Amino acid sequence: MSNAPDFSLAAELAATDDWDDDDFVSGYADEPDDPDVVDADGPDPEDPTTGDLDLVERHQLRRVAGLRTELEDITEVEYRQLRLERVVLVGVWTEGTVADAENSMAELALLAETAGSEVLDAMYQRRQSPDPATYVGRGKVDGLREIVQATGADTVICDGELAPSQLRNLEDRLKVKVVDRTALILDIFAQHAKSREGQAQVELAQLSYMKQRLRGWGGNLSRQAGGRVAGGAGIGGRGPGETKIETDRRRINTRIAKLRRQLAQMKGTRDTMRSERHRNQVPSVAIAGYTNAGKSSLLNRLTGAGVLVEDALFATLDPTTRRTTTSDGRVYTMSDTVGFVRHLPHQLVEAFRSTLEEVADSDLVLHVVDGSHPDPEGQIAAVREVFAEIGADKVPEIVVVNKVDAADPLVIARLRQREPHMVVVSARTGQGIEEALRVIEGELPHPAEPFDVLVPYARGDLVNRIHQQGEIDHLEHTGEGTRVTGRANADLAGDLAPYAVG
Repeated sequence: MSNAPDFSLAAELAATDDWDDDDFVSGYADEPDDPDVVDADGPDPEDPTTGDLDLVERHQLRRVAGLRTELEDITEVEYRQLRLERVVLVGVWTEGTVADAENSMAELALLAETAGSEVLDAMYQRRQSPDPATYVGRGKVDGLREIVQATGADTVICDGELAPSQLRNLEDRLKVKVVDRTALILDIFAQHAKSREGQAQVELAQLSYMKQRLRGWGGNLSRQAGGRVAGGAGIGGRGPGETKIETDRRRINTRIAKLRRQLAQMKGTRDTMRSERHRNQVPSVAIAGYTNAGKSSLLNRLTGAGVLVEDALFATLDPTTRRTTTSDGRVYTMSDTVGFVRHLPHQLVEAFRSTLEEVADSDLVLHVVDGSHPDPEGQIAAVREVFAEIGADKVPEIVVVNKVDAADPLVIARLRQREPHMVVVSARTGQGIEEALRVIEGELPHPAEPFDVLVPYARGDLVNRIHQQGEIDHLEHTGEGTRVTGRANADLAGDLAPYAVG
């Protein structure tokens, strides 16, 4: 006989009636006063944008400390992780003020950090011109070697483009890897390029830079092939007497030719898309400017594109085009382009010429400037120098000073005197965005053909085209149809001619 009490289902269910009390909090739940907790009855969090997903993927590819550089044998590298390089920065100050030299070195430090390096120390020297043998002179090389040994650095980055002899001499004396500003920027581009066209453009720029700087330990590159290769039995060789450097250069030239053919095909696709917009007479706006000035943030604020945004130099390389409308319904496109920088490598300008043509072929350029930067005038001059090189200096331009929430009011006032045709915005807070949109709409090309038509209600497609491609001065719905007056382009005016009034 069991001593357990009698079980009643009704009684057990009645005992659970007070379980729905609002004061009950699960032990697995977050604190109720946590501002980041979203109520289950509230709206679901927004889905992540493509930019958010790209940013998470980029942060997963991080550098690893404690591993040496490519000058030494590397036997262990963790999966999907790059080597962390401890670098020392070196610059030569030939012109300008001390502030210009410090700004250049600060930018070089940001470039090194963007590439994933750790900056240990920096030094710059005032000279009339860089030393042709060692860039900084024999005495400074000895001091630089002491700094490298004291800090344990494994890479030296020079703020300028070095000749192959300068690279070789510095590496021989410092016993560490030496790279210049151009190689650093190319490395950042190689990390951030995502599209097939962008990767091909970066590889073309890297090979063009590398072709003149092939070097190896001792006399490796001057060795000739021997054995059966010398007798003509080798694959890819040209027989006896061909050295390794000749073979490497020939392979690089072959790869460059192949990349140029691929980019020519991709350029045809881009030209076809651009000609379609021109055929439909859709105005285009290009967002250009210095790197990390907030171009992608501004595109997201103006069009809701959701592209990647990161506080880093050259965060986005692939151009992004979004379709948007004015306040009166006219359709136009807005494109985000690759950022510029002081002394932008010539190889990159040539490789990205098809991409930069988006700026030259646009109807309006939004020149974004970082208002919180110590030298915004220098940024404007550097960007306009590239504009002149790609043929975009004749395109109408609006200077958009971004990051006004973190800028000095005196700097903004100074920029207003220098650039009267400018607007001040903050892509982060939304300040000045409405004014910027009004200025953009006012600067877009306007249709020139006037019309006064009575469109039948059966031709609603024409009224829709008027809203998208034309400018409406007056619209009235009558018993016979829609009476519209305004201006349109030549193609639309021709289609509206049969319905002209009078």
